[in-house]
Amino acid sequence: MSSIASILSRIYLRLTGFTYTNLARLFMRLFVGVMLLQFGIRHLVHFEALSQTFPTVMDFSPATSLTLMIIIELVCSLFIMVGFLTRLSTVPCIVAMCAAEYYILHDMVPNLPVYGLDSTDPGYLPIMFIGIYIYMLIAGPGKISVDYLLSLYLINTLGKNEEEELEEV
Repeated sequence: MSSIASILSRIYLRLTGFTYTNLARLFMRLFVGVMLLQFGIRHLVHFEALSQTFPTVMDFSPATSLTLMIIIELVCSLFIMVGFLTRLSTVPCIVAMCAAEYYILHDMVPNLPVYGLDSTDPGYLPIMFIGIYIYMLIAGPGKISVDYLLSLYLINTLGKNEEEELEEV
């Protein structure tokens, strides 16, 4: 009986006592990158049709607004997925999602339901992205990223110590 308790206690400690923060940050980067990347690919494929009806942002033409959105969706997603300029890459994504949320909330899309408690309302998607990007902005890319490897390279080039220069990653 004590061997079963010992096995269960070891399993419990493995599941609760260990944190895999770098792996979790990698997963989050890959997940949100792929999710936004697929929007960019769809926009790129249907560029001709969308360029006529895409909402104007900051008084740009619909085609220019769509081009900016595609650039943000493709370039920033790829940067986030590999962990290059991660925190900087989240800022345009946050701005784009705020613009999308504004567009949805202000009923600028015809026949689109206004906010409700129904989980199928499209307004929840930009807010979810905003939350993930804010988390990534605060948490950073983690050790499984190009940013971390570049940091190590720069620290070694300057002849400094990793522990002194980098906070717990």
